[in-house]
Amino acid sequence: MSMKKLKSYNELSKVLDNNDRNFLLLYKSNGSEINDCAFMNLTEISKKNIAKNLYAADVSNVRDIHSKFNINTVPVLLEFDRGNLISLYKGCNNIDYYKNVFNVKPITSDPKDKSEKRPSVIVYSTPTCSWCNTLKSYLRKNNIIFRDIDVSKNESEAKAMVQRSGQHGVPQSLINGEVVIGFDKNRINKLLNIN
Repeated sequence: MSMKKLKSYNELSKVLDNNDRNFLLLYKSNGSEINDCAFMNLTEISKKNIAKNLYAADVSNVRDIHSKFNINTVPVLLEFDRGNLISLYKGCNNIDYYKNVFNVKPITSDPKDKSEKRPSVIVYSTPTCSWCNTLKSYLRKNNIIFRDIDVSKNESEAKAMVQRSGQHGVPQSLINGEVVIGFDKNRINKLLNIN
């Protein structure tokens, strides 16, 4: 299965209405080596059926998608959850990085082992923050389910984040009620029992 190319925002809207989790690569054909790299790596991922609901749109021809999401640079992979944009992955990343992006355990309403409680993890991030993407990739790689809040688009959550931590910078995490500033790998590992 290969990436389906979208031709308009209308097509994207229909896709977002029909599925829980979707990915869209915005790129420019014949744009640059970095655009070609992102397109080729994600095409390879789609051929291996690693990513479901993976789409692409060439901004040279499709001019109404990137403006809806205030995207100014390509290539960028957009991640949607239930129709909401939750993450951006800019530039060209290697295939293993993309595998981690797509590798999220499904949430089950009835875990088999009731004694093993799933941790509560919230990540406060912005689309332009590279450490935010590093943190989210690390959590995905370790199969940690988390809620991602884009504080550049959610003023009330941004205020709550600052009140809680006293810090404006991102990434910030709230792990089982404890605040973690930045990508503090040792503290994150300890709080989430990652070896």
